[in-house]
Order: sequence, then C-alpha cells, then structure tokens
Amino acid sequence: MTSLQVLDLSHNNLSGMMPQCFGNLSSMLVLNLEGNNFHGTIPKTWETGNKLKAIKLGQNNLQGKLPRSLGNCKKLEFLDLGNNKIKDTFPSWLGALSELRILILHSNKFHGTIAIKVLETNLLFPKLHIIDLSNNGFVGTLPINLFMRWNAMTNIEGKNATYLHAYNHHFTANPIFLSYFFPYSMTITNKGKKMEYAKILEVFRAIDLSCNKFEGEIPEVVGNYLKGLQLLNLSNNILDGQIPPTLGYLTNLEVLDLSQNKFKGRIPTQLTQLNFLEVFNVSHNHLTGPIPKGQQFDTFENNSFDGNSGLCGMPLSRKCDYYNPKVLPPPSSTSKGHEDSSLLAEFSWKLVLLGYGSGFLIGVVFGNIVFTRKCEWFMKIFQIRYPRIRYPTRQRREGVKD
Repeated sequence: MTSLQVLDLSHNNLSGMMPQCFGNLSSMLVLNLEGNNFHGTIPKTWETGNKLKAIKLGQNNLQGKLPRSLGNCKKLEFLDLGNNKIKDTFPSWLGALSELRILILHSNKFHGTIAIKVLETNLLFPKLHIIDLSNNGFVGTLPINLFMRWNAMTNIEGKNATYLHAYNHHFTANPIFLSYFFPYSMTITNKGKKMEYAKILEVFRAIDLSCNKFEGEIPEVVGNYLKGLQLLNLSNNILDGQIPPTLGYLTNLEVLDLSQNKFKGRIPTQLTQLNFLEVFNVSHNHLTGPIPKGQQFDTFENNSFDGNSGLCGMPLSRKCDYYNPKVLPPPSSTSKGHEDSSLLAEFSWKLVLLGYGSGFLIGVVFGNIVFTRKCEWFMKIFQIRYPRIRYPTRQRREGVKD
C-alpha cells in the first residue's frame, strides 16, 4: 500500500512487535498505534524523504532506545511516545526536526542530563509549542541552553482559535479533489489533573518537567524569554533556591506548579501580575513570609500553600503577627480561654500584693537596723556620748552619803 497516507489503529487489542515496513511507507502522513499492546523496539527503518507529520505510539509496551532514523522524518510535527518503557537518554538530536511542535515522552525510563549534543546548528526545536518529559529519571540542572532556543514559546503567534492538525489535499486523475484533516490530540497533566485534549489550540504553550530529579535553581531565562507559556509544571523534583521574580513576566500563564521541591525564601509579589493564573501550587517546600495579596492570589485555597511551616497570611490560619516576636498573639476567644485568663489575672494580682507586703516588712526591719547603726557611727565620729543615767544606790535611798 505505497499510497497509504493515514493508518489509525489506535485503542485496540493489537499486540506483538511493530512491523518494520511502517518505516518504508513513503506516502504516509499519520501513523497512530496508540493504546495497544505492542512491545519490542520501535522500527529503525524510517526512510529519508518520508512525509510523516504525526507519529503516535503512546500507551503501549515499547522498549529499548529511540532509533536515530526518526531524524529522517524532516516534516514531523507531532511525536507522542508517552506511557511506554523506552530506556534512553534525552534525544537532543530530534532538535534538528525544524517542524516539530509537540514532543511527548512522559512516563518512560529516560534518564541522564538534558544536554545539547547538536552544537553545529541553531535549529534546536525552533517551533516547539509543547514538551512533556514528566515521570522519567532526568537529573541535573534545568536546560538553560535549550530554553533559549525554544523560539515558538517566546510569544503567541496568531490570535485565531485554530487547531494543530495534519492536513493534505491533492487531485486524482479523474480529477477529483481529495483532502484529509487529522487533528492532533494528547493527554497531559493540566490544573492538577490528567486531561485529554481531543484538539490542541495552536496558541497553547506548555512545559511539563515534573516527577524527575532536576536540581538547582530555576533559571531567570524562563521568565525573561518564554513569555508565551500557559502551563509550567516543575513539581516533584529537587529544585531549590528562591522562586525567581522574573516568573511574573509570564503574563499568559494559567498554571504554575512548583510543589514538592526545596524552594526557600518568600513568594515573589511580582506573581500577582499573572492575571490569567488559575492554578498555583507551591505546597511542600521551605517557603517563608507572608503570602502575597491581590488579583488571582485572593482565589487560591489552603492546599496551594500546605507544607510550608514558615508561610503566613490568608488563606492560611496562621497570622503573620505570630511571626513577629514583638507582637503577642491575641487571647483565645472561647469561654474557657476567658475563664483561664481571669483566673490567671487574679492569681497574678495576689502574687503582686504578697510581694509588696513582704517587701514593706523587710524594708522596715532593715531600715531600722541601718538607721540605728548609722546613728552610732555619727556619734562616735563627733565624740558625742550617750547621757549617763544614774540610779540611786542603797545608801542614798537610806540617807547615807556615798
């Protein structure tokens, strides 16, 4: 079937290994084998000059490494290999596919750092709109050099609500005009839930690097450069440092998930500028200080901030005054609290009165002793004697001279 353009066998019970001949169908535009039980490796027979625009092999049991011959699919726009058992390093060589818009590799066994190996070209995913590398074993720091090359994420191209799709038309010998429209679809975690997109808007921009082992800080280039992002998910990693205030430049952002990391410091007030932010999650970090107020931050619930013992302010029950040592917490408003406070006050006054009484008594005794001794000292210095008191003797009492 050398003229076959679309082969869609998705969501069946097909098993076994993928036929090697799929890579030889030079006229094929769409290959969709998603949701079956295929195992083994992906065919290595992708020929140069093929017309493939979409390959969907997700939700199977495919193993091994990605064949380098996929680099021959120069017109490829959509590649979904999610939910398999592929064990490989990051395929940076796919960056040479200048038309690639969507790359989904989540829930596999990819590992190692994300490094650029194709240094001789600037065509490193220039049209990439969506990348999902979640639930793998990637390590190291976030790929700054790649971020700076994702030009399609810098702004929103086109304001029409068009969908990403594979489209082809031609005239037959009759002549009859034939056309085919295949909308791209995907499943991605959005707003804390796995969501299936039957159609993907062309303006949608998303990065999901969650559930890996990335470490280090979020580079400022994310906020300074990738201004078209609508979804940024970096949760469940080992990222640390402070949340960069430059994320406030992502004015199109609707979802920001930084939970389950080791971020510290305060939540930047610049994030209140994100007027389209619907989901914000920084739970289970080491953040401190007051939660910013205003705009979308007034709509987020407690679970967005759980697990940060140093955070205070609405919507948490911890008031920021409690964290100021100069300000005492207000008394309890319960009746038991009032009763305890009254008893404590009464007991305190009794202690005060007892102290005053004891002090007065000790002061009188001690003062009398000091006064007497000082008088004796004064009289001794100035040679003043006490007057002698002469008592009558027996002879005087009897009228006899001494």
